[in-house]
Amino acid sequence: MVWGKATQYFTTKVIRKRSYLKPEWIEMARQRKEVVREEVQKDGRIRMWIYIKEVNKYLRVVFLQDGETVHNAFFDRNFKKEVER
Repeated sequence: MVWGKATQYFTTKVIRKRSYLKPEWIEMARQRKEVVREEVQKDGRIRMWIYIKEVNKYLRVVFLQDGETVHNAFFDRNFKKEVER
């Protein structure tokens, strides 16, 4: 599978633990498609949440400071999309 730029942690641990992940989901976040929220952590890493219709869940994808190198990804059970008022 082609994951694009990724940390060693992602390629050796995350993919093995979370075999449900799909490269196209990571690429959606990398290209800022379907991103419903984005935050910069104190360490500079970037968190992005995207909605995955086919499983009806929000995926949190964490990139390094460059916004391209994926470090982690998982379904975020606690994520609540902010309701616009």
